[in-house]
Amino acid sequence: MRFVIQRVTHASVTVDGNIAGAIDKGFLVLIGVEEADTKEIADKMITKLVGMRIFEDEKGKTNLALADVGGGLLLVSQFTLYADCKKGNRPSFTRAGNPAMAEEIYEYIIAECKKSVENVQVGIFGADMKVELLNDGPFTVILDSAEIC
Repeated sequence: MRFVIQRVTHASVTVDGNIAGAIDKGFLVLIGVEEADTKEIADKMITKLVGMRIFEDEKGKTNLALADVGGGLLLVSQFTLYADCKKGNRPSFTRAGNPAMAEEIYEYIIAECKKSVENVQVGIFGADMKVELLNDGPFTVILDSAEIC
């Protein structure tokens, strides 16, 4: 599982011209699921995500988490995080989880995040989404379950 976490001033996702989800200060999280992922792996990733201290405190140090700043989450599924570009110029996505399994894990992540974060917004799984954001910093962190689980 991979999370690309971007600290944002605001972010939104639009599908067919309609805003599906939008947040002000918080994290835009692009979520990639691979075939071997489980709910147990998701739990570890979620714990890291909601505890991530990358907001600045009064001294300018990145020491505050989402809860400390009242931040929101915008969760967007993105199978392309498992693009394999080793051969040729057209990426392969064979490492990405099959859509039914990946959607189940994505929905699980949403439900679990809602237990600890007040404002959780989402994209629409499998849709053609337009994502807008103002990256604050810029500050982007990549969590890969292969490195933390």
